[in-house]
Amino acid sequence: MPGYSAINSKLVQVPVGPGQEVYSRRGSMLAYVGRVSFAPTATAGQGLGAAMGRRFAGESEPMMHVTGQGSVMFGHSGLHVKVIDLGGETLYVEADRLLVHDTALRAGTMFMGEQGGVGGVIRGAVSGHGLFTTTLTGRGSCAVLSHGGVIELPISPQRPVHVDPQAYVAHRGEVQNTLTTAMGLRDMIGRGSGEGFQLRLTGTGAVYVQASERKI
Repeated sequence: MPGYSAINSKLVQVPVGPGQEVYSRRGSMLAYVGRVSFAPTATAGQGLGAAMGRRFAGESEPMMHVTGQGSVMFGHSGLHVKVIDLGGETLYVEADRLLVHDTALRAGTMFMGEQGGVGGVIRGAVSGHGLFTTTLTGRGSCAVLSHGGVIELPISPQRPVHVDPQAYVAHRGEVQNTLTTAMGLRDMIGRGSGEGFQLRLTGTGAVYVQASERKI
C-alpha cells in the first residue's frame, strides 16, 4: 500500500486499510474516500496506564483511531505538514505537533533530562514545551505540524547542529541535546529565543527546524 503523500504543504493524504491503521489528532480529518471509521481513543496503542502518564506529563492530545479501507486527508489550522518516515529509530516530538501516525509506531513519553541532562530540562523551559516530550519508535510514518514549514538537517558526530530552541520541531536518531549560550547572563535576561540560547545536537540522526519561533 502506498505511503503518506503531501497534497500540498498543508494537507496530507494517508492510506488506511488492513494492517495500516493510524492515530490522528482529533478534529484533523478534512475529507476521506472509501469506508473509513473514526473512534476516539485515549491510549494511542500503549494502554491506559501509559495514556494517563502522558496526560500527567502534559504530553497528551485527544486522538482518533482510524480504521477501514480508503484514504483520509488530514490538516490542522492551516499549519504546514511534514511527513517523516521512520525505519526503526525513535522520533522525539511534542504531542501538540503530531498530526497523524501509524499504529505500528510505539508511542511513549520521555523526561527531557534523559537525553540532554540539565540542558534538556532547561531547553524544555526555554522553548515553553515543558519537561517531557513524546516519542515514536519503530517502522512506519507520521506527519508533524509547523509554522512556515520545516527543513531537515542531518546530524553526525563530525557535524553537530545548533538550533534556536523555539524553532525546534523534532529530532530522530541517537542524538544528545545540550543548551548553550553565546551571551552573558546580563545579556540573556528577557530573551527566550536563540539569540541568547542555542540547542546543540550531537550524535547521529536529523533535526527538524521550522521557519518560525511560534508555538503550535
